[in-house]
Amino acid sequence: MSSRRDPEQIVAAIAERKLSLELGPIDICFLVALHVKAEAASLSSFTEQQLEDVFELASAAVQTEAHQVRRRSTAAIQRLRAQRLLSRVDGQGVVRTGEFALSRLGSAIVEFFLEEDVLTRASLGLLTSSLRTALTDVLATARTLTSPDEWRDQVAGPLQVSIAELIAGIERRQRGLDAQQEEFQAEIRRLLEADWFGALDRCQELLESTSATLHELNQVLLRDSSTLLTLLHDIEELASAAGAIEAEAAARRLMDQIDRSVAWSAARQRAWSEYFQYVHRYLRDVVRLDPSRALTQRLRDQLAGSGPRFALAYASAAPLRILRTVASPRDNRPVVRPRAPREKEPSTEPPEDPQAALTAKVRGAIEGGARALSAVTEAVTAELPSNERFLEAGRVAHTVAQVTKVTSVVDRPWIAVGDDLEVEEWDVRSPGDES
Repeated sequence: MSSRRDPEQIVAAIAERKLSLELGPIDICFLVALHVKAEAASLSSFTEQQLEDVFELASAAVQTEAHQVRRRSTAAIQRLRAQRLLSRVDGQGVVRTGEFALSRLGSAIVEFFLEEDVLTRASLGLLTSSLRTALTDVLATARTLTSPDEWRDQVAGPLQVSIAELIAGIERRQRGLDAQQEEFQAEIRRLLEADWFGALDRCQELLESTSATLHELNQVLLRDSSTLLTLLHDIEELASAAGAIEAEAAARRLMDQIDRSVAWSAARQRAWSEYFQYVHRYLRDVVRLDPSRALTQRLRDQLAGSGPRFALAYASAAPLRILRTVASPRDNRPVVRPRAPREKEPSTEPPEDPQAALTAKVRGAIEGGARALSAVTEAVTAELPSNERFLEAGRVAHTVAQVTKVTSVVDRPWIAVGDDLEVEEWDVRSPGDES
């Protein structure tokens, strides 16, 4: 069973529901105020009167001179409910005044603006250690299970809930680190705009601290991911052998999540390295060479057309006169058709047999006194180029075995034939030596 969802189907379902999200400053402040109020007073829900009081507080912070606050609070509550940011939790319908609470979407938006979950070496180490411990316990339990219900409750359940939440915590902090890097880039830009030459130290500090953090995170992920993937692979194999499809799919999804986290680390380190080099080159080639920003301002004035005009003046020099011999033009003869026939009649020639020619050369070498395979090979391949001698040596050995008898010892020595070839030595008999 595949655990991957089809993006086209998901997008089509969302588009069919025509979902939208429109939030202004007053709406965001209202949601944040509700979240902070609930934490401070330990409230699980709000009455309509409490919602109006909190909206009045948020409205006073955004619009100090606003009027008709009660009517605007009713419209804001309806707007948040229509976008599923505020849910009614009393279950009484329209019988009485309701009680409301932030939905999961509303809480997620508030947490994004309030909490700063940034991935650090300490947090990543704790999360991976917890993952390793939890997966080790699940693997030990999986080796003792026998029934499908036990696999669902003791393996699939922890994989889908507790362990998945730990990996989701890593991914959430990774997104927080992405947001922090974007803030660092914006801060570097603001520093250079505010204090051109004096911002060098602060910019280099931001660059080096982020580079060190990404390097440490990449080392931790590369070190721990292999252990986590091995544990999940063992759980997946046990689930597959036991026929626990749900547990097998959950283990596969978690392996995909871990691979995605490792890929994120490598991609972010590579991207920040490119940004690091770009900013350092800018600081070295632009900021340090123009500490008072005079050249930069002049260039901007020139591009805007408001600065002084500059022109490049040069003297025109006479061309060099080189005396050279003038060759007379050749007499081009007219093109005519040749009178003699250009095509020759085909002639009959006997075909060449390469094997017969090789056999003749081998017989000639043996009759000339060669009594070893190395001597025959050297005589036959002496005139061949080096890149063809290796192939020809095999053909020579095959031909020698066909035209005469050969003998050899048990351990045949290798004899060099020239500088770039060696063959196993055979003793070759001449046809006249056979008895």
